[in-house]
Amino acid sequence: MSTVIPTTTALYAALVGLLAAALTVRVIRCRVKTGIQAGDGGNAELGQAIRAHANLTEQAPLALLLIAAVEMLGTPGAWVHALGVVLVLARLSSAWGLSHSLGASQPRQTGAGLTLLVVVVSSLLILYRLFVGR
Repeated sequence: MSTVIPTTTALYAALVGLLAAALTVRVIRCRVKTGIQAGDGGNAELGQAIRAHANLTEQAPLALLLIAAVEMLGTPGAWVHALGVVLVLARLSSAWGLSHSLGASQPRQTGAGLTLLVVVVSSLLILYRLFVGR
C-alpha cells in the first residue's frame, strides 16, 4: 500500500491557518484595548471577535480532515482544489459576517452553507471512493 501525502490539502490548511492567526490577533487586540482578559465582559466588539475565531475552530478542522481523506483516496486533484477553495471562501465569508454582526447576515449564512456543502460533498466522495470507485 502506498502512502499519499495530502499536499493539496496542506495548501488549504495553511490558508485556513493564516486566517486563524489573523482572527486570534484580532481577539488579542480587542482584549488589550478593553482590558478584558476572560470572556467578553459584555463588550460587543470583543464578543464578535471571539465568536468569529471560535466558529472557525469549530468548523474548519473536520472539513480539512475530510478533504485530506478525499485526496488520500486518490480523488482527482480538481475535486480536492474545488473543495479547498470553497472551504477557504466559506470560512472567509463566515469570519467577515461574524466580525460585523452576531445576528443573521448574508456572509455568515453563506459561509455556514458552503462549509456544510464541503463537509457533505467530501463525505460522499469518501464513501464513493471506498465502496464504489476504487
